[in-house]
Amino acid sequence: MNSKFTTIVRILLGILLLASGLNKFIGFLPNPVGDFIASFGNVDYVFPIVGVLEIAIAAMLLLKKWVPFALIVLVPISINILLFHLFIDIKSIAAALLVAIFNGILIYKHWRAYKPLFLAYY
Repeated sequence: MNSKFTTIVRILLGILLLASGLNKFIGFLPNPVGDFIASFGNVDYVFPIVGVLEIAIAAMLLLKKWVPFALIVLVPISINILLFHLFIDIKSIAAALLVAIFNGILIYKHWRAYKPLFLAYY
């Protein structure tokens, strides 16, 4: 489970999430969600919460702490990132695909940790 490939994917995913999470607060990368945010009106708490979650997940991945938990928390976030770029901003879908693919690879590599969730105890 600790192959070099898995380690590289985990670190790259952590770096991607850290950059994305920090960007929600500092704004150093182009932000394609301007009109999307405006559609929320006064509900401006969504992206800071997602940013905090992305930074927390990135920290867990980069520090190799609670990795299976971090990956499961990332699933709905990565699906929403992918759907957002698929339907609203298709031209910048590459990073969203990377996050979803890396998350899927790491979940597959850590599948042993998730097996008890799917076993029925009678």
